[in-house]
Amino acid sequence: VQLVESGGGLVQDGGSLRLSCAASGSTDSINAMGWYRQAPGKQRELVAGITTSGDTTNYVDSVKGRFTISRDNAKNTMHLQMNSLKPEDTAVYFCYADGFYMGSYYRAWGQGTQVTVSS
Repeated sequence: VQLVESGGGLVQDGGSLRLSCAASGSTDSINAMGWYRQAPGKQRELVAGITTSGDTTNYVDSVKGRFTISRDNAKNTMHLQMNSLKPEDTAVYFCYADGFYMGSYYRAWGQGTQVTVSS
């Protein structure tokens, strides 16, 4: 499975961005998907996750009520709608996909997309 993120950029405090993650390859093997982020000098942090059906989601406390994760299995894409952005949301955002293929579990990663929120 290959993942490609898009949608990052520079936005002002309080603004919005929508990140997308497009999956290709053995997409039928994908189960859960989600987003991590990593700010300079900090550890990578799980931001949000979503199950295959999309009926279960989870968020880190700091983004609850502001970010919404969704997926479109027909198009093999996942999105992260980010509203009311804050400077502390500045980070590189990575999408991931967990799956099971040919007898092994795997986690695939995208290359990352930069999100910068100016104050």
